[in-house]
Amino acid sequence: MRRGLIAGVLVAASVLVMAAPAAADPVRDAEYWLDEYGIRAAWNTTQGAGVTIAVIDTGVDGTVPELQGAVISGADFSGLGRADGQQPVGPDDEKDHGTMVASLAAGRGTGGANGVIGAAPAATILPISIGFGEGSLSSDDQIAAAVRYATDAGADVINMSLTRNTLEWPTSWDDAFLYAMEHDVVIVAAAGNRGSGTTQVGAPATMPGVLTVAGVDKNGEASFDASSQGITIGVAAPSEQLVGVTPGGGHVGWDGTSGATPIVAGIVALVRAAHPELDAANVIQRVVATAKDAGTPGTDAIYGFGLVDAAAAVNATVPKVTDNPMGSLAEWIKVYRRAASTPVPVPTATSTPTPAPVVAGPANPLGTVLPTVNLLRNVGVPLLVFVVFAALIAYVALRAVRRARAGRRTG
Repeated sequence: MRRGLIAGVLVAASVLVMAAPAAADPVRDAEYWLDEYGIRAAWNTTQGAGVTIAVIDTGVDGTVPELQGAVISGADFSGLGRADGQQPVGPDDEKDHGTMVASLAAGRGTGGANGVIGAAPAATILPISIGFGEGSLSSDDQIAAAVRYATDAGADVINMSLTRNTLEWPTSWDDAFLYAMEHDVVIVAAAGNRGSGTTQVGAPATMPGVLTVAGVDKNGEASFDASSQGITIGVAAPSEQLVGVTPGGGHVGWDGTSGATPIVAGIVALVRAAHPELDAANVIQRVVATAKDAGTPGTDAIYGFGLVDAAAAVNATVPKVTDNPMGSLAEWIKVYRRAASTPVPVPTATSTPTPAPVVAGPANPLGTVLPTVNLLRNVGVPLLVFVVFAALIAYVALRAVRRARAGRRTG
């Protein structure tokens, strides 16, 4: 059955209950990604001991055999579950989701080569339960609070197999996600599933700085139904024919980037364990820089940097970076939130416009000879009238003198 969480939408998948294991455990045998994506090879270096993965989801049942000893006390922000985050919450078709996700990140199997084993089987799971569309707080507020809690509780990695189904996210996420990033936490998020109605990558997978995971099928090709596309994708990982653990200890087959994401979160945990000196930006850099190119050369909107390779991410020589290859949330907030919040002044009915300042021009070299307007008005005009009147009198007098002289010459 297809699963989804809206505003916080679980990006899970079709589920098929599997038969009880036989002598050769079909559950473990179904985990084809362990060898094909270099996970088992990476275990020769580390299995993720000492790293904590926060699973912000529907709660994790820590009593199932594969997760016993892996799950510590967490928190519940839905108001529907236990305070430790270990009681699955939500509708019947969604409450299994968190346990399934946790099993792919840090499942420890059931002994020998049996049961589900996660990408980082020695890592610790911090369960944080939230209710999508349920609880006293909105899903957005629950997620913001959960991210802050995970950071304060010491999470090294946060797994978010959920989506808002929108490119945008609320401003409360700005502060919460930035808080996590400033405290050196790697956030891994699912791209979403087209089969569940997510046609393009949605938040938190659109947020700068987040390592976004797309899905591929068993052949390493883009999954049409189990993966969305977008320019923010970091790497691709298996999202079809997966197997996970449900509350109570059952096993299911499922499809979706909800499963690809904890596989990558587990690989991030392996990198953090092998390279404790690296900050979050360089941990992400090792994962994306060592991915196997797929699709068009370079990065693209389907595979991102390529197919994740756990062994290379852990063991390869990768130059350090100063910036997160997935971008800077702080810079995005500075540019876009500030621009959106800058008020445009609107004069009121009682406001008095401020006169424009008088700007002095360059000095006038003719200023000493050219009269000003005031000078012409107060001095020039009266003087001109006087001159004209005087000239007229002089002219009349001159004519009279000439006539008198003329009369004397003709007499």
